[in-house]
Amino acid sequence: MNQKNCMVAQSGGPTVAINASLAGVIDGVSASSMYDTVYGSLNGITGILNDDLLNLTELMDGHPEYLSRLAQTPAMYLGSCRYKLPHYLDDDSPYVFIFKQFETYHIEAFFYIGGNDSMDTVLKLSEYGKRIGSSVRIIGIPKTIDNDLCETDHTPGFGSAAKYIASSLLEIAHDTFIYAVKSVTIVEIMGRDAGWLTAAAALARNGYNTAPHLIYLPEVAFDPEDFLLDVKRLLFERNNVIVAVSEGIRDASGNYISASEQSIDTFGHSQLSGAGKTLEFLVKEKLGVKVRSVEINVLQRCAAHLASQTDLDESFALGKKAVALSEEGVTASMVTIERTSNAPYTVDYSYAEIRQIANEAKSVPREWINSAGNDIEQPLLDYLAPLILGESQVSYHNGLPVYMDVSHLSKH
Repeated sequence: MNQKNCMVAQSGGPTVAINASLAGVIDGVSASSMYDTVYGSLNGITGILNDDLLNLTELMDGHPEYLSRLAQTPAMYLGSCRYKLPHYLDDDSPYVFIFKQFETYHIEAFFYIGGNDSMDTVLKLSEYGKRIGSSVRIIGIPKTIDNDLCETDHTPGFGSAAKYIASSLLEIAHDTFIYAVKSVTIVEIMGRDAGWLTAAAALARNGYNTAPHLIYLPEVAFDPEDFLLDVKRLLFERNNVIVAVSEGIRDASGNYISASEQSIDTFGHSQLSGAGKTLEFLVKEKLGVKVRSVEINVLQRCAAHLASQTDLDESFALGKKAVALSEEGVTASMVTIERTSNAPYTVDYSYAEIRQIANEAKSVPREWINSAGNDIEQPLLDYLAPLILGESQVSYHNGLPVYMDVSHLSKH
């Protein structure tokens, strides 16, 4: 009997929900009549190149509790990488080796879970596979807290990160409001080119809390003078002003606030830092009030104790959907979420061609940001609100969360 297997890998930045998609893939394969085994490539595409693979079917077989624990575990069980494949016309050697590995392990489908840069890998592998006439189905499974992948309503990982951001802003408000002195708190939130995550700070508002009082996203040019006027106006009305700002805010000329021109990653992206601190110094110098900046950097990426159950459920479903699509012969595509209703919140799962997704980015629509560029409009709140719903039931031991053992990653 000819064995038919598949392979899965994860890459890019970690999220709370990426392992839920991995669990969905494993569950989909276990129920499949087409596939015998699913292999996990350690550290993204580099695991195939280095022949670092785990037999996930063997590991999970007979241990149903593993899948549920895996789905609740943050970050990446298989590890990650930031490896950029060269174009095969420039250097096809890694492609030749990867597809040879597919033959060796009888791989019929390859699933890559990741964000924008990972979808670039899906696109390149798909194009090369078509060029050589390979029958291996290549399918991307989305994840990114940035929520900037095109052709899908939202991305797994974003809802949980948004829940963490909103919860943190509400707690910062409680911390700030106890002092009857004039103060400004600036909260810098991840988001290089899209402001989805910073916009989620608005979910902290409730019947007694109006913070954040100002929200600045990279989709609108940032003017320091307008910012100072906004803050000064609010200080006349209240003691405490809380500001949410994206790390990627930039001026009218397109220059990032405090972006280091010397720090560029392998995909050509500026490594940003310091927007919040820059604004802190500006307020201190120009307004002379108590001011502090808080940088919410990586904490929201793996905060499984504040995961959105909606996020985890959808991530798992996308993993299973990817397996089902591969069985139908779909390739060169990414699985997607299609929102069918806001209230009640419902979605369908589908797919889109990877060439429409890779190397593109979805920004917050300008009409979802107010005309002054310092807050968001109700349609964006309506879009965000369902994504943070539901609480994950994390298991605890000795007061700490119990996650999957990832000691295999420290050996590589």
